Amino acid sequence: MSKRLFFLTLLLIVVLNFSIVGFAKDDLDIEAKTAILIDYHTGRVLFEKNPHKKAYPASISKIMTLLLAMEALENERINLSDEVRISAHAAGMGGSQLWLEEGEVQTVEDLLKAICLRSANDASVALAEHIAGSEEAFVKAMNERARELNMKNTNFVNATGLPHKDHYVSAYDVGLMSIELLKYEKIHNWLTTYMDEMSVGKKKDKVQSLVNTNRLVKEYKGITGIKTGSTAEAGFCLSASAKKGNMQLIAVVMGCETSKIRFEEGIKLLDYGFANYDSITIGQKGDAIGKVDVYKGDVEEIEAVLERDSYILLSKGMERDLEKEIVLPSHVYGPMEQGEEIGYMIIKVDGKEMDRVNLVSKVGIGKANWKGMFKKAFKSFLAS
Repeated sequence: MSKRLFFLTLLLIVVLNFSIVGFAKDDLDIEAKTAILIDYHTGRVLFEKNPHKKAYPASISKIMTLLLAMEALENERINLSDEVRISAHAAGMGGSQLWLEEGEVQTVEDLLKAICLRSANDASVALAEHIAGSEEAFVKAMNERARELNMKNTNFVNATGLPHKDHYVSAYDVGLMSIELLKYEKIHNWLTTYMDEMSVGKKKDKVQSLVNTNRLVKEYKGITGIKTGSTAEAGFCLSASAKKGNMQLIAVVMGCETSKIRFEEGIKLLDYGFANYDSITIGQKGDAIGKVDVYKGDVEEIEAVLERDSYILLSKGMERDLEKEIVLPSHVYGPMEQGEEIGYMIIKVDGKEMDRVNLVSKVGIGKANWKGMFKKAFKSFLAS
């Protein structure tokens, strides 16, 4: 990028007069061994209780199973219409299941639906085998993806969450993989469905009812998912996401004594977040922020757009000064690739940097040819 940068600084004073005064997070008493509340857009932690403690996750492990499946769909390694033959290994899973038979065939879409609603272990293993060839290979991919997401207190041993001494996840890590999963719009259709049914068996002569294990789907306004889990070793676990206006939160509770408690504590965390914070949209991916002159290119100027969405989280009941600083060069040179970085935008609250977003080229720039350069020079001559 050219060293000759000019600063376009917009100082926006935003006075937030909310009637609700924020409560200290110390006032929250969460009945769980480990818990966390995270803002989806910024990743900011709003409440935590032993967030990095390794804990048995039970079926919320399947958040990673679902994530790998959605990534495989996006990369076209698999399709929703793929027919999956159920192996003896998958059919032999215990715990929550569909009672799939060895040799029967199910589609990827139905297996995903069964995982999201019924938390079916046999469906999870069947899908894992279809994606990676074996559950062992799929588990390796789960752990590799966990490392990529910086999940430092996680180790997967299976695709289901069935008890194993070396299978663990922290509440913070559950939050990380939950955020990643929610980036896929298609998964929301299944995560927020309360009831459905599915034909199973080689002859498809049995109908299994699918009732979402996450009862918040019908009890909490704005819920967007995600997953429950419970075993004797793990206790009762929940990763719950909800959206109100611009704000989306993820609440994770693990090691609760009863199913009732996990939902009550999940609601308590979500209510706390929505009551005490507001999410402010600064800009959306692709928003045009400014224009830059182009030298030696096939266009005269180019738009600089946001590389990603930008949000900031503010406490209610407090006045804040919001400052937006846009940094762009006086010009750029062709050729240039679409999406190439040409500047950045800084968002500050009370003088503290809260977000920095790259500004990128909206389109590609080709190298100017002789005819184009002559045309520009002639136009400049006429203007002068």
